[in-house]
Amino acid sequence: MKPHTISNDAQLNSNGRLSHLLGLEGLPKNQIEKILDVADDLIDKKGNLQKTKILRDMSVANLFFEPSTRTRNTFEIAGKRTSAKTINVDLANSATKKNETLMDTMHTLKAMQIDMFVIRHKQNGLPHHVAENIKGVSIINAGDGINAHPTQALLDVLTIRQHKKAFDNLSVAIVGDIRHSRVARSGIQAMKTLGTTDIRLIAPETLHYKEETPGLERFDNLDQGIEGADVIISLRLQKERMIAADIPDEQTYFEGFGLTNERLKLAKPDAIVMHPGPVNRGIELSSNVADGPQSVILQQVTNGIAVRMAVMEILAGAF
Repeated sequence: MKPHTISNDAQLNSNGRLSHLLGLEGLPKNQIEKILDVADDLIDKKGNLQKTKILRDMSVANLFFEPSTRTRNTFEIAGKRTSAKTINVDLANSATKKNETLMDTMHTLKAMQIDMFVIRHKQNGLPHHVAENIKGVSIINAGDGINAHPTQALLDVLTIRQHKKAFDNLSVAIVGDIRHSRVARSGIQAMKTLGTTDIRLIAPETLHYKEETPGLERFDNLDQGIEGADVIISLRLQKERMIAADIPDEQTYFEGFGLTNERLKLAKPDAIVMHPGPVNRGIELSSNVADGPQSVILQQVTNGIAVRMAVMEILAGAF
C-alpha cells in the first residue's frame, strides 16, 4: 500500500483555519504549534488535565474500523473532558455488516446531527475520502493504513517539546518497524516541520522504507543509530501488516534492535525513550527501559488526551 497524499485544501478552510485533521504532511508550522500550545494549556503544573465546556453543544462519533485501546479510549475521554456528547459506534454490529456501504453509514450519521467523526481504518486515505464527500462534519484521522496518525505524532512532539524545548538541535532516533508505521510517517513530517534535521531511521533492511528517504539517515545497526541521540522512539512491530519474512523471529529481533539499559547508555545521558504503545516487552524494549527513569511512555498517554482535546476544540472554532 502506498501512502495517500493529503492536500491541505482538504483540511484548511478559505481563512486558513483547520476544518479537518487528516495528516501532517505540509501542514503549516503555525498550525502544528497552535495545537501544541492549546494542548499544553490543558495540562496544569502538576500534570493534571483540565476540563472544558467548549464542545457542550456538539456530538462526536468514534468510528474505529480497526482494533484500538489507547487511541479509542483517549479520544472518548477527550470528548467527555470537552463536554461533547460522545458516541462509540458499534461497528461490529453496524449496518455495514448488512452490506450498507461505508459512505451510506457516514451520511446516516451526519443525518443524526453528528458534528465530528473520529475515524480509524485500514485503508490509506479513507478519512480524506470521507472529508471530501461529507460536508458539514469535521473529520479527525485516528490512523489510516500505513499512511498517517496525526494525533499520535502531535502527542509525541508535545512530549518532546516538554522535555527538550526546541527541535532544531535535536537528534531523534526512530527504531523498529518503520515501513509499516503510520506513527513514524506522521512523526517525521511533524518533526521536519518543527525544524529537526537529524532524524535517524533504524531497522532491519526488511523493515525500512522501500522508497528513498532524502534528508533522513538510515541505519541497520541499533548501536550506531542511537549514539548521541536526544530522543529514541521505539515502534511497535506491526504484526498485522507484516509477513513472516520481515523478521527471522522475535528473539533475534530483540537481540539486534531491542532497546536495553546497556544500549541506552550510547545515547545522551538525558535522552528520553518513547513508544506509541502497546509495548511488546522483551521484543522492542526491555522492561527495565520501559519502566525506567528515561521512559516517558505514560506521559505520552496523558498528552494524547490533551492533544485530542485541543484538536477537537480548534475544529469547533474555539481558537
